Amino acid sequence: MKENEFYTLKGYQLRNNVPITEAMEDYLEMIYRHTNGKTPITIKVLSTYLNVKPSSASKMITRLKEQQLVDFQKYGVIHLTEKGKEIGSYLLWRHNILTKFFQKLNGDLFSLEQVEKIEHFIDTITLQNIEKLLNQ
Repeated sequence: MKENEFYTLKGYQLRNNVPITEAMEDYLEMIYRHTNGKTPITIKVLSTYLNVKPSSASKMITRLKEQQLVDFQKYGVIHLTEKGKEIGSYLLWRHNILTKFFQKLNGDLFSLEQVEKIEHFIDTITLQNIEKLLNQ
């Protein structure tokens, strides 16, 4: 391995042109989880699911709207755009694969916190390989 192949976490994100932050991923995953990409959700309900203040959820939804991942009118309901649904579906799949993996690996010691921390840093190929391993 060459010396110049190492980056900080932020360096890898910049190098790979990551379009959304980990926090944005959490919001999209939660919206998709509770709407299945079909029904709308309110800021109040979303903030309850994520254990954040409604004002924080509102700010994040504004950022997601700027990225064209959600449709939202102030004091209205949140709908995922097609792009938002696609990303949300992937994020929920990723979460579920890691949940199954850590439950199988750790049994009663399974920790949702561990999944929440790791899911943002694992690539699709690794997830596909974990899924294959789980299905054996």
